[in-house]
Amino acid sequence: MRILSIDGGGIRGIIPGQILVSLEQKLQEISGNPDFRIADAFDLIAGTSTGGILTCLYLCPDKNTGKPKFSAPEAVDLYLQHGDNIFDVSIFRRIESLDGVAEAKYSADALEKALKDYLGDIKLGDLLKPCLITSYDITRRQAQFFNSADVKTQGSGWDFYLRDVARATSAAPTYFEPANISSLDRQVYPLVDGGVFANNPTMCAWVEAYNAHPELKVSDLHILSIGTGEVDKSYHYSEAKNWGKIGWIGPVLDIMMSGVSETVDYQMRKLFKSAGYPDHYLRLQLDLQNFSDVDSSMDNASEKNMRALEKAGQKLAHDSDAALTAFAQKLLVT
Repeated sequence: MRILSIDGGGIRGIIPGQILVSLEQKLQEISGNPDFRIADAFDLIAGTSTGGILTCLYLCPDKNTGKPKFSAPEAVDLYLQHGDNIFDVSIFRRIESLDGVAEAKYSADALEKALKDYLGDIKLGDLLKPCLITSYDITRRQAQFFNSADVKTQGSGWDFYLRDVARATSAAPTYFEPANISSLDRQVYPLVDGGVFANNPTMCAWVEAYNAHPELKVSDLHILSIGTGEVDKSYHYSEAKNWGKIGWIGPVLDIMMSGVSETVDYQMRKLFKSAGYPDHYLRLQLDLQNFSDVDSSMDNASEKNMRALEKAGQKLAHDSDAALTAFAQKLLVT
C-alpha cells in the first residue's frame, strides 16, 4: 500500500507541488515511461486544504483517455497562474472585513472559478485511485472525509462534484466563507477547511488504509508525507497574557496547524520505527525561517513570493534528492 499525504497551507502548496514535480520526473526516468504520473505511483492519496486541491488534480481523469489529466507541473500551475487572483482583495473588502476579522478576508469567486476551469464536471467517484480529502461539517459537528472508494461501495449519497470537494477542503476560516455544497443526492453539507483538525492527514490515511485492508502489516506500507513549510514563530508570555479573542485569532490558527502536523509526524515516525521499518516513512518539510525572501503567510500570492516558494520547494527537492530517489525506487518495486 503506497500512500501520499499532503499538508494544508494555502499558497504554500507550491512547495509540495514542486517536490512532486521532482518525484514525477524521477519516476519517469526510473520506469523509462515519460507518461508516468503521480497517480500511477500511489494506491491512496490524502490531502488537506491546499493538499486536498492537489490530491484532486493528481487523481483527476482525462475524460477521453481515462489517464491522469494533469502532470505534476500542470497541477502546481494552478497556484502559479491563478494564486494572485484567488488571494486578491480590494481595499473596500479589506476595510469591510477588518482584514478578515469581521468576515471572510477573500471572496471565494476566483477560487471557485479556477477549480471549475480545472476540474469541470468531474465527480469524486470518477477519480483514478482512492483518496482521503478532509473537511469539517460545522452543522453536524463532525469530520467529513471525501473518499472516491466510498462512492463505489455506498452510492451517490457519497458522491460530489470534485470542484465542490476542493472548495470544501480549502474553506479556511477567516480567509474564505464556509462551503455550502451538496452531494449528488442533494444532501447539503456546510463545510470548512480540514486543517481545523487534520492539517497533516497522514494518520487519517494510515487508518483509512487499514480500514480498507485489515490484513495489512506495517511492512506493507510505504508513506510519503509532504509539508508546506513551517515557521516556529515564538509568542512571548508578556504579550500573550493580555490577548483576547481578536489577539488570539492569528496565533491560535498558526499553533493549531503546526502543532497537529508535528504531532502526526512524531506518531508516524514512532510507529514505523517501533515496527522495524523506519525507511518506509518519508516526511519532507521545510523550515521557512531559512529563506529570507519567503513570506510564510498562507495568502501572500504576490508574483515575488510565489516564485520564492517555487525556489524553496525546488531546493528542498534538491536537498532530499537521495531520499526521494530511494523512495521512488520503492514505489516502483512495491
